[in-house]
Amino acid sequence: MPAVILYGPPAAGKDTVTKALTCLDESYRPYRRLKVGSGRTVGYRMTTLSHVKTLRSVGSVVWETHRYDALYVIDRASLTDMLTVCIPVVHVGQAEAVKALTTALPPATRWITVWLWCPRDIAAARIAERGTGDTAARLRAWEETAPLPEADISINTAEAHPADAAATIHSQVQARRSQNPRDSRRTAETFSPFTN
Repeated sequence: MPAVILYGPPAAGKDTVTKALTCLDESYRPYRRLKVGSGRTVGYRMTTLSHVKTLRSVGSVVWETHRYDALYVIDRASLTDMLTVCIPVVHVGQAEAVKALTTALPPATRWITVWLWCPRDIAAARIAERGTGDTAARLRAWEETAPLPEADISINTAEAHPADAAATIHSQVQARRSQNPRDSRRTAETFSPFTN
């Protein structure tokens, strides 16, 4: 059961690379986090705080974070369901979320962790182009996002074309898919990251 984590700061290209992955192979599907709050609704499953409290009470919350005056949640049930029918692509921006994901699901889940990043000035320009009105908050989040040197793949999206990034990720997913689960850690450590 392969799954992909795209880790990185705001405007690092997580949506763009996810779209390139879905164009490359229809098995990839973006995981839509639960969201409570205002702002953008596209790409999220909008819900209520009451629903999130229920999920917490039954231990179904894998990860939650507060940003941009909203609450974002990854829940175990929806992610487990996706694993049975597709390759979920999960976006996170905290290193702790990567650990939470990779330890919360069944051991047979073969995670590929991708660190997407770009220089701050590129991120600032991309954020400004979006016109969401929260550039300062998103740049603070960019500054708070630590590097992830232990990722299986590292991609500078200021230099790598989305299609090339997707092809690199897909190649590693295919390799992980075909290997013995007991060998997955060794492969992740010895894989040569894609860097441009």
